[in-house]
Amino acid sequence: MSAAPPAAGGSGPGGRAKPAGRFRRMLDRLSSSQQDLESEELREDAQASGCTRIAECGDRQIVRVTGTLRTVTLRPRAGVPALEAELFDGTAPLDVVWLGRRSITGIEPGRRLIASGRISMSHGRRVLFNPKYELRPLGQE
Repeated sequence: MSAAPPAAGGSGPGGRAKPAGRFRRMLDRLSSSQQDLESEELREDAQASGCTRIAECGDRQIVRVTGTLRTVTLRPRAGVPALEAELFDGTAPLDVVWLGRRSITGIEPGRRLIASGRISMSHGRRVLFNPKYELRPLGQE
């Protein structure tokens, strides 16, 4: 049995790993959907900002999460107005609910934010009620 030849640009003696890595990332980006690319960018943003990934959040855990608001709706809960938004960080969705609010300036679909508070589970979904939040600057990549 003969050994397979080393891959071009490999990390063997005299080989360079960086070009192969850059080439591989370029191929991955070309073959990925726009949604996959956005999800990867959001996951990297969560890691860079020191936030917990939503998929790793457990019931009753105090967390700090970041992501993009996918939807924002006004939905009354028990006769009280409630502004609901779905926050997505590339790993899982999180429902963010502000009770007693009909609107909040800056809370709109496509906006990135950091939210913190205690996670609860409702009907199998993660929910964050009345979180502290920071709006991320528009156009920030």
